[in-house]
Amino acid sequence: QQDNVTSYGATIVAVTTLEAFAGMCINTFILCVLCIGWVKKKTLNSNEKILLLLGCSRFCFLCFSWVYCSLSIAYPNYLYVQLTFQLIVFFQSSSNCSNLWVSAGLCVFYCIKIANFRNRFFIYLKVKIDRMVSWILLASVLSALTIGIIAYDMADTELSKNRNSTRQGNFSTVSGKMDKYFFQTYFIYGFGFFTSFTAVIFSAVFLLFSLWRHKRKMQKNSMNSLSVDAHIKAMKSILSFFIMYNINFVFLILSLIPSTKKENYVVLLGLLYFYAFPGVHSLILIFSNPKLEKTLLRILSYVKCKVCMR
Repeated sequence: QQDNVTSYGATIVAVTTLEAFAGMCINTFILCVLCIGWVKKKTLNSNEKILLLLGCSRFCFLCFSWVYCSLSIAYPNYLYVQLTFQLIVFFQSSSNCSNLWVSAGLCVFYCIKIANFRNRFFIYLKVKIDRMVSWILLASVLSALTIGIIAYDMADTELSKNRNSTRQGNFSTVSGKMDKYFFQTYFIYGFGFFTSFTAVIFSAVFLLFSLWRHKRKMQKNSMNSLSVDAHIKAMKSILSFFIMYNINFVFLILSLIPSTKKENYVVLLGLLYFYAFPGVHSLILIFSNPKLEKTLLRILSYVKCKVCMR
């Protein structure tokens, strides 16, 4: 049976559904373009490998987050039962951590490939980075799965404690107790935030310093270089992720404060950003990638022509 849904709950479901499906469509576009190119060329470069895994993890994250949000509001009796809740928590946690770490890995990749330093270790990384990408992505996936298993075990333990309430049909009581469980999972997410955020900060600082040195060298020699454009494009991508990361972190901290949980507008704003982040940043990455941007503009022009013909 459907639980009593308030107008506020219905608004949350409607907004999160719209944002989640928009984000899934954007990331599906990335996956389709890269997979078609993979089939044609029989290979993927390092940047495409990272974008492929990033698009996949973000699609899964949006999908399972939307399922959890919708069920918890409209059908808690289908959510807070054995195996359903644990599986959703497992996939949501692992895909979220994979999303964070692969995004940070993309920033580090841009930094190493574009920045210019004479340090031996940095030169070694620049030479070996293409070979290291596959192993780094594999390590990110395994780490994310480990986080997912830990979250699954925590969810299973908490749900077992509240088994009597679920048998009696008191799903509102279970939902309230599960909020305490999610306070524990915030520490897991916090670990993912901290490690990936540190990588993003260092990438932005090194790339900015490299750009400053390169521009100063060009002014002395009165030269123009395409490297400046590459630096600026990479900086735009990293800074956009850096700004969105900061906002994401602010909402994470607000969600830990008990008083803000009672404020509907704070929760709504947090959910709005929570579901918008994977889609908006993926859209920025599309316009930062010439291949993806060209394909998207071609599709949009084709759709526009069809509309005009009608």
